[in-house]
Amino acid sequence: MKLNGNVVSKNSFWRRCIKQRYLIMMVLPGFVLMLVFKYFPMYGILIAFKDFNAMDGILRSPWAGLKHFQAFFDSPMSWRIIKNTLLLGLYSLIFGFPAPIVFALLLNELRITLFKRAVQTITYFPHFLSTVIIVGFVHEFASMDGIINHVMGWFGVDPVPLLNFSANFRSLFIGSSIWQELGWGAIIYLAAITGADSALYEAAVIDGANRWQRIRYVTWPAIVPATTVMLIMKLGSILSTDFQKVLLMYNPNIYETADVIETYVYRLGIMGTQYEYSSAVGLMLSLIAFVLITSGNYISKKVSENSLW
Repeated sequence: MKLNGNVVSKNSFWRRCIKQRYLIMMVLPGFVLMLVFKYFPMYGILIAFKDFNAMDGILRSPWAGLKHFQAFFDSPMSWRIIKNTLLLGLYSLIFGFPAPIVFALLLNELRITLFKRAVQTITYFPHFLSTVIIVGFVHEFASMDGIINHVMGWFGVDPVPLLNFSANFRSLFIGSSIWQELGWGAIIYLAAITGADSALYEAAVIDGANRWQRIRYVTWPAIVPATTVMLIMKLGSILSTDFQKVLLMYNPNIYETADVIETYVYRLGIMGTQYEYSSAVGLMLSLIAFVLITSGNYISKKVSENSLW
């Protein structure tokens, strides 16, 4: 009977596959891409634990244990770049994460539809610009005759090349990131707001709630689940900065604050052909991101009903 049951279950499985063949065909290209570019290369993680020799290949290269991890922490530059990476990630979380939420709440309060759509279109646009163009804008705005120095001149401040001073890097980096992603990041919150029950707004108006009270007691609870999920995902990338943007913005004058883990590994691991070193640091960052996401999800599940899993 058990054998017959297995045969029946297998037959029903293939029947479902045949019935849903068009959906499977739609999913198949993405599935293959994930396998080829995400899962198959995972065997390369072994490089982090080996003294890699291109002639011997990954599998036949001699084992090195945790040598490359120790080399990173023994480096005199390690703690500086860890601090820079953490501060850049924390500031991005503190200032960059709430910005689209606040923008979505304010945009939802606009009653002139044409103006609302115009604002949405204008704020979405920077997201579709390449990193090179965004950094080009930053260099122009922060130059001696740029708009930032022009505005500061109104208050009697002499113009200076802002990107030549390490103290200005984080503000310019985070400010430009907020400008680029403000409208795009608000999409998910606007979608969550549209899912709020209109009857709740009507009841709030009947009870005498003003606009701010309706935002607090009706709109905000509607976007809390989406906000929680996005926050958990953001925690996982707190040590993963926008490598291309940092690389294009920084210069030796601002290494003190601009040099992060990824740029440091790029210089030593990729340009210096220390592939084992760069793999070890990349694996370490992935493990830290996994711990942060898991911890954030656990805490969210304990204090609220919202979580990723």
